[in-house]
Amino acid sequence: MEQNTLLSKLKSEAVQIDAVISDDLRSVQNPQLFEVLEYALLSGGKRIRPLLTVLAARLCRKEKTQSREAENGLYKLAISFEYLHAASLLHDDVIDHADMRRGRPAANTVWGNTPVILAGDYLHSRAMLLAGTIGKEQILAQISGAAASMVESEFIQMQSALNKDRSETSYFNVLLGKTAALISAACETGAIYAGGEKEKREALKLFGSNLGLAFQIVDDLLDYLGDSRKTGKAVGNDFVEGKMTLPLITALEACQDSDRQFLTNLLENTPEEREKNLSTVRDIIEKYNGFSYSRKRAQTLIEDASKGLNLFQDCPGKDILLGLGQYVLKRNK
Repeated sequence: MEQNTLLSKLKSEAVQIDAVISDDLRSVQNPQLFEVLEYALLSGGKRIRPLLTVLAARLCRKEKTQSREAENGLYKLAISFEYLHAASLLHDDVIDHADMRRGRPAANTVWGNTPVILAGDYLHSRAMLLAGTIGKEQILAQISGAAASMVESEFIQMQSALNKDRSETSYFNVLLGKTAALISAACETGAIYAGGEKEKREALKLFGSNLGLAFQIVDDLLDYLGDSRKTGKAVGNDFVEGKMTLPLITALEACQDSDRQFLTNLLENTPEEREKNLSTVRDIIEKYNGFSYSRKRAQTLIEDASKGLNLFQDCPGKDILLGLGQYVLKRNK
């Protein structure tokens, strides 16, 4: 599927998901809470997580048509994943003292930390309420497990930084919880809601997990190789902040002692010093195939994810999922 066609289909679905979110927000009674939530939730975005829930359900649905009640329930359930994602972003911006989010002032710079933390808590609670009332116990367990994994991965990341654990294993352990868990749960939840068989549920679960991992690896690559006018952040920002991403980890594990010492010294130095040496760092990563290795890992993840979809008959929903995999690999922002 061509990228323009894919984006057009995603946009039409995102409009419907936005309408469901807007309708659900009407239950919020406090004006300031509503204001923060509207700012955080309705500022654009492709709505990939709820879309995956809807598409997975359609792939597993036994009937060609679905009752209006069941379809409405599916969309209400799907937005719980957007709520959890938005909650994590609100909390992350407070923790990171972020100034900007998606090209606009971060919510914490507009309302302050306390209202934004509480808004994130509200979204987390609302997501669980939707999961429990619409999806019942099995789906609530899926979503709760994903939320718990997201929090636990943050602790793993903090401990890895403290212990200077710069291994690929640690990197993927963080990614599995921080990025992949929620996307994986979004896919599996849609399958469960539609009554999909275990084999199909597992295939969609793997698809979501691999899609999330590949997305983050490509994000790592764009940090070094992307165009800041498209990505919306300065090139090398992750390295300047001292973050361990796959291209850098690969180089550290493969490079000669002198280059390893140079990189290690920079990581333990100031952000200003790291920024001054970005060009050299990029050359070292290129020299030891950090970029090519990372690209291949992302490609393998998407290939494995796509193979699992062979269980399903060809249909528009399957085409969109396959297109999403290719979009993740080719995206430039």
